[in-house]
Amino acid sequence: MAKKTQEKGQGSNRWLVVIIILVIMGFFSTMVAGIFALVLSADFDAAGANVAIIPIKGPIYGDADSGAFSSVTGSQDIIEQLDKAAENPSIKAIILEINSPGGSAVASEEIALKVASLNKTTVAWIREVGASGAYWIASATNHIVANRMSVTGSIGVISSYLEFAGFIERYNVTYQRLVAGERKDMGVPFRELPDDERAILQEKLNIIHGYFIDAVAENRGLDRAKVKNIADGSFFLGSEALGFGLVDELGGRNEAMAYIENTLNITAKAAVYQKKISFLEALAGIVSMQSFSVGEGIGKAVVEARPHSGVEMVA
Repeated sequence: MAKKTQEKGQGSNRWLVVIIILVIMGFFSTMVAGIFALVLSADFDAAGANVAIIPIKGPIYGDADSGAFSSVTGSQDIIEQLDKAAENPSIKAIILEINSPGGSAVASEEIALKVASLNKTTVAWIREVGASGAYWIASATNHIVANRMSVTGSIGVISSYLEFAGFIERYNVTYQRLVAGERKDMGVPFRELPDDERAILQEKLNIIHGYFIDAVAENRGLDRAKVKNIADGSFFLGSEALGFGLVDELGGRNEAMAYIENTLNITAKAAVYQKKISFLEALAGIVSMQSFSVGEGIGKAVVEARPHSGVEMVA
């Protein structure tokens, strides 16, 4: 009886070992395939290309890392790719593939100004979302294509934070205020925001909002009063944005490519321009993706739900 039990246990262990080996093999095969796809695809796609597609995905920040596995966009990385495409004589046009809710007002304007300065045909291809700061960028292109259900517009600026003054008072925690300069701790979450400081912050938001309205009106060739009338922060579907003059055409990649072909009288062939990654970065990215899949995004959800502890102005 004991011998049968021992044999049964050994059989179960063998199956467990087999399963572990298969899981490890699957992990490494996926990792190797992903690395080779990342490293080799750029070279093959770029051969003979005359249109550069530059992805702008996720929130937009000034110093974010826009690597192949990143879910955010860094303005300096995008500007670097725009420069690269602009300096390539084979590239005749640039498509910004946008799927972003916006982000830092400064970072958004940095990219928009760069796009406006280019001497090549530029097209914004808005996918699911091209709103707020991302729309600011799109408005600087020569032509905007959006799906009829794309979320766009949202011409506004937001600044918010959680205030803990009542919470810390309840638990007998004291905020000791030491400043040299009366406004130095304006917006700190550990004390109530006085009306005069609220008015100052609102004034800053209004100024940035005005810059946003000016940029859209100038870039789109629209009357400023007309833009201001719809610049209450509301988002619009692509079909609605078309009626307001915020986009030029409903469609997707095919329509963006067709616009370039008709405008420049060329047969368009596209290549994706994005930040190059090293072998080690690719390896780290693949491992991160695998870990993320196993965890089903729980960690990311927790991080994104994290409250801000200070004033932040976002377009």
